[in-house]
Amino acid sequence: MVQTVVRKQWFLTMEWAKDENEVSRMKAYMVFDIGGTYIKYAVMDQEGKKLESGKFPTPCEGLESFLQKLSQITKEYSNSFELQGIALSSPGAVNVKTGFIGGASAIPYIHGVCMTDLIRERTGFPVTIENDANCAALAEGWLGAAKGTEYYICIVIGTGIGGSIVINQSILRGASLHGGEFGYMIMGTQSKNPLDQTWSKTASTHALVEEVVRRKSLAKGMLNGEEVFLLADKGDTIAKESIAEFYKQLAIGIYNLKYALDPEKILIGGGISKRQEVMDGINRELMRLRDDISTLEIEVEACQFGNDANLIGALFHFLKDAGRLEE
Repeated sequence: MVQTVVRKQWFLTMEWAKDENEVSRMKAYMVFDIGGTYIKYAVMDQEGKKLESGKFPTPCEGLESFLQKLSQITKEYSNSFELQGIALSSPGAVNVKTGFIGGASAIPYIHGVCMTDLIRERTGFPVTIENDANCAALAEGWLGAAKGTEYYICIVIGTGIGGSIVINQSILRGASLHGGEFGYMIMGTQSKNPLDQTWSKTASTHALVEEVVRRKSLAKGMLNGEEVFLLADKGDTIAKESIAEFYKQLAIGIYNLKYALDPEKILIGGGISKRQEVMDGINRELMRLRDDISTLEIEVEACQFGNDANLIGALFHFLKDAGRLEE
């Protein structure tokens, strides 16, 4: 009788250990968001939830150091999870079919090589790659502010202005992979060189800061975007006037995009989109851009995801590419 009880206890203990092992080895995906300063990573489940996460400084030594670090982290987590593959979010003109990253970025060594093949050879896992701005847009359509929307655009405002055009959960890339590069739009002809008046140079956060610095005769680097808004809150006339013009320039570009592309929804991303007064200011200016001919009611809203947007979008791209979204 005692022997039978002992055997039952042993069996139950082994079943518990088996269950624990199955939990720790659950299916998951390794996701990396490659940035100029840091590389963020996460182990994520198929619903886009982070199971583990972290970040490390972007290697400055070169490609080999970069590949070693990504491989090391992937190997570590493969001991705890049943990894199904690796999803990458990257700056640059990403060719999702070939795995090559064109253009330029703050990480020169990632360009001109087949990144997906290199990582696949190191890790043995299937690898996909997508542009970071496109990842952010895809995240919004999958789980965020554009969920259930078939046709929308994301406008990302920061040092410059970029974005994405999304139709039926697919990025409109264009013949030269420049679809969504809204910042190249020329917004005026007052300058001798029209390229001095692109949307990025007239309506980005960087452009706003430069305008305030110029008008206040400050040295470059003395202000950032947050400080400009703090000045306006304190009643600084130059800051308030510059911000008003900033809203107007953004609204004009958004007006053009609405009439050229006519998306169902227009989302604004970038750090500045977290400020409700910015969204309100843009929408006030858009309300003014109406008359008997221009009758569309144009409105923007903020992207839902912040720092995790690129990770979520990169995972979505991997799942869609692998045909696993409906599993």
